[in-house]
Amino acid sequence: MRRAYKFRLRPTARQQVALGQCLASHRELYNAALQERRDAWRLRGIGVSYGDQSAQLKDIREVRPDVAAWSFSSQQATLRRLNRAFAGFFRRVKAGDAPGYPRFRSAHRFDSVEWPKDGDGCRWQPDTRRVCLQGIGHVKVTVHRQVQGRVKTIQVRRQGRSWMLILSCDDVPTRLLAPTQAAVGIDVGIVSFATTSDGQHVPNPGYGRAAAKLGTAQQVLARKQRGSNNRRKARATLAARHRKIANQRRSFHHQVARALVAHYGLLVVEDLKVRNMVRRPAPRPDPNQPDRFLPNRAATKTGLNRSIHDAGWAQFVSILRAKAEEAGRVMIDVDPRHTSDRCGACGHTAAENRASQAVFSCRGCGHTANADEHAAHNILRAGLARLAATPAA
Repeated sequence: MRRAYKFRLRPTARQQVALGQCLASHRELYNAALQERRDAWRLRGIGVSYGDQSAQLKDIREVRPDVAAWSFSSQQATLRRLNRAFAGFFRRVKAGDAPGYPRFRSAHRFDSVEWPKDGDGCRWQPDTRRVCLQGIGHVKVTVHRQVQGRVKTIQVRRQGRSWMLILSCDDVPTRLLAPTQAAVGIDVGIVSFATTSDGQHVPNPGYGRAAAKLGTAQQVLARKQRGSNNRRKARATLAARHRKIANQRRSFHHQVARALVAHYGLLVVEDLKVRNMVRRPAPRPDPNQPDRFLPNRAATKTGLNRSIHDAGWAQFVSILRAKAEEAGRVMIDVDPRHTSDRCGACGHTAAENRASQAVFSCRGCGHTANADEHAAHNILRAGLARLAATPAA
């Protein structure tokens, strides 16, 4: 299996300056390659591919010694990064979604450089706990856990005033847990972050909504003049507080996922389309007044969207899937339709069955239950049915 390891870099003052220069050089390359593609299409109506731009790197490095100071392979990785952005743009255009044309990257929107192969412009040195980067030197790394498997790619990322090292490793050995026949359905929510079919409720910590300092930092940033040094400092403060909340949320997700994987051999979750769930409601034109719109509960939906983002369901499911794979557990995604309003006793399905956010009351047979626990039971039932219908390999 593949796994990423993230460590803190401890560069010297000289190495920190070199890391900033390396990042700035790769950002310049990214923006120049984007400008070339835009001009080629606008002026001549032709497209420029990754192969065309990669072939120019040799000539650029001969003319620009400051560009030649950095790894050739890392610069190719930056051009591939732009190529993936254009591939996503064309894919969205074809699918009819919002296109999202690739844009130029400012200094605070370009924060990482990747070396696609260990040993080509970079070298991970676990014995000395250092990483050797071309043009930068041997940088000390705080290694807080053992790196297993074969290092595939190396990435350096700037986070505020800190620098992080990310090692992507292949052939990482699994850590199988003792087999168990226990199965569980997991329903994620807002009030209760996770509810299991066994009746366990995991409270939602709500890190984002409980962070009073975050709102203060946002207000301070909004009052600063654009382009000023004070605004730059305020933006750095706000970003630091967002990172703290993200780290707290990620740690919480890891703890909950580890506890579930340790106790259950089969885990069933809903295949939620979170991106669709947090879309803004469509405007409702007033038929009697052409220039007016009817209320569409946009303010209420905004609060719900904020709570969904704060819960981080997609990240939790991703972490749970990775831990289940590592432990040798089985994880199944099921269709989320009617898991909340279908009666588990008689099968009656109606939106009215969900009497409130907390109570399920069937209009057909009168069965009542906790709404989240009832949904978790339906999720588990759907997962077991799908498992039974899947032919054995």
